[in-house]
Amino acid sequence: MSARIGIDLGGTKIAGVRLDDAGGVEASLRHPTPKGDYRGTIAAVRAVVSALDDGGASVGVGTPGVKRPSDGLMKNCNSTWLNGQPLEEDLAAALHRPVRIANDADCFALAEARQGAGQGAGIVFGVILGTGVGGGIIVREQLLRGASGLSGEWGHTPLPYFGDSADEAALVPRECYCGRQNCIETFLSGPGMARTHHALHGSSARPEDIAAAGNRALETTWHLYCRQLARSLAQVVNILDPHVIVLGGGVSNAASLYPRVNEALGAHVFGGDWSGRVVAAQGGDAVGAVGAAWLWAEENKE
Repeated sequence: MSARIGIDLGGTKIAGVRLDDAGGVEASLRHPTPKGDYRGTIAAVRAVVSALDDGGASVGVGTPGVKRPSDGLMKNCNSTWLNGQPLEEDLAAALHRPVRIANDADCFALAEARQGAGQGAGIVFGVILGTGVGGGIIVREQLLRGASGLSGEWGHTPLPYFGDSADEAALVPRECYCGRQNCIETFLSGPGMARTHHALHGSSARPEDIAAAGNRALETTWHLYCRQLARSLAQVVNILDPHVIVLGGGVSNAASLYPRVNEALGAHVFGGDWSGRVVAAQGGDAVGAVGAAWLWAEENKE
């Protein structure tokens, strides 16, 4: 069987990997993303694939948005020059082979379910907590794709129970770039956490410093953040009941996040009990590209 190539198409870099039959990374490569240049982006992906190709490798691409099922055009990309473009079609033409694409959070979740922290679990919900907040749903090692390409987009649902606790009294409603108010992303992203700290204490702090909780003010913010995350994940548990929730992104590096969230989550789940667990991702920096390569899992090959 030919190798699998996975591409993580980011806003600043294009990361590529080639996997062997067992899913191990045989080779990897990075290339700057031609920001604002759609045709240049296609050419850059082609260059990365050409450098990694062993001859006829399958290609999967993780993107910062999703393909609209109705017409195949991209939407919801923060790399805005991709929006409205037939990315999958154009990549297939440039690479002279079929290409599969999926949202980068979906690719993260797929990699963690197949060979990371969610390996062996029936249902995995993969979460990105970084500059934005995204998610992906994997059922029996297969990516769950919905009618509109929106499965896992929990970051653009409202923060549950906003304002119900005394320590949120200083927080005013937040506008999200998507046009709605109080989206989970505006609170649980790294910038959202920093915004919460400023609202509570009138001072600036980096997310990694807040997570370290080195003084009372930082601890107050971090404690609230962990409870907001637990409340938000509980809504996912009530719908999906995943066996494992895997956290990735910069915020996920804080070790103290996991005991706090696992302890608090049960109180917000229907019935007060959940048998799953929230764990840290294991895939490392290349996880998005690895997940994209797994879009061509053998049982799904066409």
